[in-house]
Amino acid sequence: MGRWLWRGGLVVAILTLYLQLGYLAGVLWWGSFNPSNTAFMEAGMERLHEKKPDAELRHQWVDYSRISMQLKRAAIAAEDSKFLEHDGFDWEGIEKAVEKNLKKGRIVAGGSTISQQLSKNLFLSASKNPFRKLQEAVITVMIETLWSKRRILEVYLNVIEWGNGIYGAEAASRRYFKTSAAALGHDQAAHLAAMIPNPRYYETHRGAGGLLKRQGIIGARMNQVAVPR
Repeated sequence: MGRWLWRGGLVVAILTLYLQLGYLAGVLWWGSFNPSNTAFMEAGMERLHEKKPDAELRHQWVDYSRISMQLKRAAIAAEDSKFLEHDGFDWEGIEKAVEKNLKKGRIVAGGSTISQQLSKNLFLSASKNPFRKLQEAVITVMIETLWSKRRILEVYLNVIEWGNGIYGAEAASRRYFKTSAAALGHDQAAHLAAMIPNPRYYETHRGAGGLLKRQGIIGARMNQVAVPR
C-alpha cells in the first residue's frame, strides 16, 4: 500500500512539474510576443457560440505607446494603485478585502492586483476554487519575475474583457466611444476602468449608478498614481 501511495505521489509531482513548465513556457513566449488568444477569450467565444455559432470576438492589439496615458492611469487607479511598488501581491489590499468579505458575509472584494488578474486572464478560468487561486499565485510570480511592469500593463490592457466578446483597450474604445485607445480622454478612460469588474453587465447598463459613482472616484484618483514609462 505504501509503495502505491509513493508511486502515486511521484506521478502527481511529475505531472504538476510539467504543468508548471507549460505555464512558464507561455509566460516566456508572451513576454516577447503579443497574445492573440487567452483562456478568457476562449471562454468568451464559447459563450458567444452558444447563441450565435458564427460570432467573432472583437480584439485588436495596440502597442503600449498607442494606449492613452489617461487609460493607463485609470486602470491602475481603479485596480491596483500600488502597481509599481509591489512584487505581484498587495498584501494590505488582500487583508482589507478579507475583512470586508467577512463583514458582509460574502465575497464583495477580491484584492487581486493587475498581475494576478492578468495571470488568470491569460491561462486560467474565473473559478474561485483554492487550487485555481494557488495556480494564479504561481503564474503571478513568474510574470513579475520575467516581465517588466510596462509589459505587464501593456498585455493587461490588451487582453482584459470589456463587454460580451470585447477584449482589449482598442476594441473597447471603438465600441463605446467610437475612437482609438490612443485618443481616450480623462472621463472616457475613467468610464472604461470603472467597467472592469463587471464588463458584460455594464455594457448594457452604461448609466448604472454604481458605475457612474465608481467612474467619479477613479477620475479623482488618476493623477495620484504612477505609470510605467
